Amino acid sequence: MWWPFYWNPTYWLFIAPALLFMLYAQWRVQSAYAKWSRVPSAQGVPSIKAAEMLIAQNGLYGVRIQGIPGMLTDNYDPRSKTLNLSQSTALGSSVASLAVVAHEIGHAMQDATGSLLLQLRSGLVPAVNFGSQLGPILFIIGFLLRLSPLMWVGIAFFSLAFVFALITLPVELDASSRAMKMLKTSGLLVGERELRGARAVLTAAALTYVAALLTALFQLLYYVMLASGDRRRR
Repeated sequence: MWWPFYWNPTYWLFIAPALLFMLYAQWRVQSAYAKWSRVPSAQGVPSIKAAEMLIAQNGLYGVRIQGIPGMLTDNYDPRSKTLNLSQSTALGSSVASLAVVAHEIGHAMQDATGSLLLQLRSGLVPAVNFGSQLGPILFIIGFLLRLSPLMWVGIAFFSLAFVFALITLPVELDASSRAMKMLKTSGLLVGERELRGARAVLTAAALTYVAALLTALFQLLYYVMLASGDRRRR
């Protein structure tokens, strides 16, 4: 029953390049983080102290810091104005942990300046979570029952995941750009080697968002191809 979707060779022609790129991006992130997490910053400032300093320097006085479990689970929540730092990041003073902290504070700066893209991304989260689950189900039911309108409704729901990924990429790139400027001007990282390390970590992380965009795009194109082919067969 699921043959047309997950075992069809055409499906893998569409999705395999994106999946391979995703695996490469994840390897790059793990490799870059592992390498630069072993390199202590010359200043030796713990990341949580660095976060407090950058928050003060950028006038982000409403932002609070709290710890969360996990590794590389760090994030900024614009709803609660909270910088969530994993233990490995908060307690570290490596080039990698400082890059992660600065990146998340970059999101806090976007929030403080009213970034439209950040607001759009945050507003889309509930719809994307709903649509990415319901969309494929509606599409598959429509395909099996030959209900073309239902297939296109499913595609419309699933397309929210592509829109979300499309908006996310420039948001993340901008946060990384802000992070590099902060790390340089604040003096938290000194010398070309440390800045190069931070850039390597942030660039590797950006590749995961490129991979997510490609995956959503190719999945969407595959659904559109099936829906269009079904319509031509009528």
